[in-house]
Amino acid sequence: MRICFVGTGYVGLVTGTCFAEKGNDVCCVDIDNKRIEDLNSGIIPIYEPGLEELVKKNREAGRLSFSTEIKEGIKNAQLCFIAVGTPPSSNGSADLAQVLNALDSIGSCIDHSCFIVVKSTVPVGTGTLLWKRIRAHMHERGLEKINLEVLSNPEFLKEGMAIEDCLNPDRVVVGAVSDEARSIMRELYAPFVSEERIFFMDPSSAEITKYAANAMLASRISFMNEIAQLCDKVGADVLSVKEGIASDRRIGSFFLNAGCGYGGSCFPKDVQALCHIGEGQGLDMTMASAIDKVNRKQKELLQIMVREKFGNSMEGLTIAVMGLAFKPHTDDMREAPSISLIRGLLDCGASVKAYDPIAMDQAGMILPKDVRYSGSIEELLEGADSAVLVTEWPEFRCLDWEKLRPLMKSMILFDGRNIYDPSEMQKLGFEYYCIGRNRRPAK
Repeated sequence: MRICFVGTGYVGLVTGTCFAEKGNDVCCVDIDNKRIEDLNSGIIPIYEPGLEELVKKNREAGRLSFSTEIKEGIKNAQLCFIAVGTPPSSNGSADLAQVLNALDSIGSCIDHSCFIVVKSTVPVGTGTLLWKRIRAHMHERGLEKINLEVLSNPEFLKEGMAIEDCLNPDRVVVGAVSDEARSIMRELYAPFVSEERIFFMDPSSAEITKYAANAMLASRISFMNEIAQLCDKVGADVLSVKEGIASDRRIGSFFLNAGCGYGGSCFPKDVQALCHIGEGQGLDMTMASAIDKVNRKQKELLQIMVREKFGNSMEGLTIAVMGLAFKPHTDDMREAPSISLIRGLLDCGASVKAYDPIAMDQAGMILPKDVRYSGSIEELLEGADSAVLVTEWPEFRCLDWEKLRPLMKSMILFDGRNIYDPSEMQKLGFEYYCIGRNRRPAK
């Protein structure tokens, strides 16, 4: 099958590469000349385990190509995917500028029947808007007889596991009207998933499914974070509470880890956009708004705990921040809890050192210039008055703290992800603080 992807960001590059892996002829198009030049030189612009190898394999096999020319990408394509960003506007709504520009580019040159598939996360009704817009292009060019249909096919990729998620999805959601559209999408996804895991629905339902799914997952995180705050107040242990409720098969254990808040490119943006969509329909999105409110408060918790320990003036103190990305196995710094923590520490006069296995280049473009970056965990902890764990990278879980503790000026550790055993850390002589386990600094 001949497929065009407009957008070579996270979703477009990963999904396009995985489609090529299954034997399709895929051309990924982007207006960013440097990005396309890099991709054609084998330089991958994002970090995702396994992606570089898969891109190289399929380029060498002739199934995957990159171009800045939409006309080249869309030539003879049966499917044209729009996979560009929809960042939040100042009011929380999704900014559709890139989607509309992509659609206009397609409309300016397409000359054959094709299915236009929206992978981008877009508000309800966007498919209808795009269909009217593409028909206007066809009318202006005198090509009204060309059969075009706009489909919705939201992505559900997890950063750090995107290749696995794309090649072996839990489910595929398709918003389509015609039998022809459903047939070609069924054919496309047949190598990836069994037919009963492909869910066809109307485009509006598919559009809202993506927002609803992410808001549901975010709600579990925010709920447990609020329970963790209650546990700290009443002397309970949130890990015991999690164990107790997760044993209920109706609840399960996924997305129930208390910590210092969620970040990334999806949850914060999509929850806010869902609120905006509902409010635009006259609804008070009480639940979705609360999810966002709890998370914003939770992302401030670590710096509050550090202030509880050291006070509001931290002049002369060196704080070591362990992990910068919003989650392990990615270099994505978007909405990462480390950002507000570090800015807060610097505002209090602290000297901040930071280490992340992958994300330090990205962090350097976002964080204040005063941050000093370390090349190893040993370098990070050398001379630190305290360490604050923000991202639960696997390598942090198995550190030899007995060997590391002499490096620190003071053995004080704030664990923003509850990955260490409090009793073990105390045996090693650490002053150990974590979230929801009745281990907050005395005020």
